[in-house]
Amino acid sequence: MHDWLGALRDALPVSFHSVGLSMGDPGGLDEPELERLAILCDRYAPALVSDHLSWSSLGGEKVPDLLPLPMTDETLDHFAAQVGRVQDRLGRPMLIENPSRMTAFRMDAYDEVDFLHALARRAGCGLLVDVNNVLVSQINLGIDAFAYVDAIDGSLVGEIHVAGHSVATYDDGTSLAVDDHGSPVSEECWSLLDRLVSRIGPRPVLVERDNAVPSFEDLMAEATRANAILAQEVARVA
Repeated sequence: MHDWLGALRDALPVSFHSVGLSMGDPGGLDEPELERLAILCDRYAPALVSDHLSWSSLGGEKVPDLLPLPMTDETLDHFAAQVGRVQDRLGRPMLIENPSRMTAFRMDAYDEVDFLHALARRAGCGLLVDVNNVLVSQINLGIDAFAYVDAIDGSLVGEIHVAGHSVATYDDGTSLAVDDHGSPVSEECWSLLDRLVSRIGPRPVLVERDNAVPSFEDLMAEATRANAILAQEVARVA
């Protein structure tokens, strides 16, 4: 069988973006998932490996979502330990992605950016900044998306994601944004990407599209727009 992923690796750096480690599970991360990820990393030597500040399993039962965590000292201790286990097994630092949140917790003791900074410095990992997730949290929680990306420590950022999201409006007038990767990247998301890159410099950018996938030409148009933002910053600092 033709090793198409190996051929891709030879052509450009491969990035692995995991969604299944469930490092926020109070019982600990998903060990079989970690072993599968380690096998892939050993075989293909990706340039970047990432997962999410979330949990998606409990007591061995998987859920098809990336669920939020309370941002407390206890959570920080637990999550940093799990990131350490992953990095020890993979023999490399990883990136942790900021969550798209539908809810906050009363016991939250950290601002999200402060929590991510504390995690990165405690665990020795980097950050993956998904600017669409920031927009989703702005709609759902009322955070200031521009202040959020302005506060991120650029020295910790290894990758950036952009995507689309959907918004449902209910009879009582409330709205809920869902990070479904099923629509074009919004103008607000492009603005956040431009703002972040202009402050921290170019980083690898991934355009995510999992649902209602459009034509190849439409996908390439979004990739081209992301490349143009990066090229503009490269030219500015050259």
